[in-house]
Amino acid sequence: MSNSKKNLTFEDALKNLEGIIEHLESGDVPLADLVDHYEQGTRLLKTCHERLNEAEMKIEKLREKSDQPAFENFDPDE
Repeated sequence: MSNSKKNLTFEDALKNLEGIIEHLESGDVPLADLVDHYEQGTRLLKTCHERLNEAEMKIEKLREKSDQPAFENFDPDE
């Protein structure tokens, strides 16, 4: 993992990803740049997933140490 990716917070990665999406949705992106933006967006999305997974694991470890009840899976559509 690169040092810059390692230091990128979830919030920063999400903000950068949103910026890329807005730029792509504008329709003013040349094809060569489109591929680069897609690659950057894919890396940022992976970073967001990694940060969320890290947070979930930390919460689960804390829960196990404190003998708290397990969290139920959250379904945003309910």
